[in-house]
Amino acid sequence: MAESIFTKIINREIPAEIVYETEDLIAFDDISPQAPHHVLVVPKKPIPTINDMEEADAELIGKLFIAAKKIASERGIAEKGYRMVINCNADAQQTVFHIHLHVIGGRKFTWPPG
Repeated sequence: MAESIFTKIINREIPAEIVYETEDLIAFDDISPQAPHHVLVVPKKPIPTINDMEEADAELIGKLFIAAKKIASERGIAEKGYRMVINCNADAQQTVFHIHLHVIGGRKFTWPPG
């Protein structure tokens, strides 16, 4: 698998506004935010899509959601609400093939989106 832009951020080869980091994951502000708060939570292990996850990745994926909860709380959006999104493949608008969880909040969302 070719190195993604997220791998380059993890390796500090390109800059990002890092807001949270552990041994297993990194979180940073999205460069094209869809709301006042838009953070990407990325595992350091490169997994291209949700379809490529394995049973052994379950704990790691759970850590993405725990990090999202912490970030939402730190950003002050936990109580009013926020959205968490993981896109899988091109038809779902996945553009970087290294799984990542979008944490999006700070505005009211409508349903259906768009």
